[in-house]
Amino acid sequence: MSFLTTRLAAPITEFAIRQGSQLITGARAFHHHDDEQQGFARPCVYFANHRSHGDFVLLWSVLPQKLRAMTRPVAGADYWNKSPIRKFIGEDVFNALLVERNSTERTVDPVEKMADAVAQGNSLIIFPEGTRNMGEEKLLPFKTGLFHLARTLEERGIKADFVPVWIDNLNRVMPKGEFIPVPLLCKIHFGAAVPLNDEDKQAYLERASNRLADLSGEDRGNA
Repeated sequence: MSFLTTRLAAPITEFAIRQGSQLITGARAFHHHDDEQQGFARPCVYFANHRSHGDFVLLWSVLPQKLRAMTRPVAGADYWNKSPIRKFIGEDVFNALLVERNSTERTVDPVEKMADAVAQGNSLIIFPEGTRNMGEEKLLPFKTGLFHLARTLEERGIKADFVPVWIDNLNRVMPKGEFIPVPLLCKIHFGAAVPLNDEDKQAYLERASNRLADLSGEDRGNA
């Protein structure tokens, strides 16, 4: 695909995916925090529960255009570089920040790459469980990347809000192994930012996980 074709096709594909996801899920954003400026004053690291391949699309699609333009989903390079169409969608449509997941083969530290992107003014979407949660647990244990990113940004003096986001229902819209989505309403719940305090890795990850779980329907009374 030529450069010009890519420049023309990317925004059309982006519009089609965004409108399609809204049509199928009726996705709506709900904010459970008092800071009306959250997400506008400085970059955000949105961290969310992960039940479906469409999670980041839904989260990304409900952001205001101003935020969406500067928000990059973090995704595995091994998956999105597998074919030209995946590479086009990942890099040109979503401007995804592709990271190498295999620690024995990677040439660039993913945390440093994410920190560089935030330093340039980008917001990020990450899934700290590290893989899709296909079990009955509300959340899988968080990987350590969330803490290391928060610590790295702090050490560099870069300000960013770490915002928990609970995605309701998308796993029922697109169950594993199915290719035709089931139209159901989805809600995207944004919580108050979880800053890194003077605490160790385990304490921060546990607090961040609890704050994300608190946004689930069961704990917020299905608001």
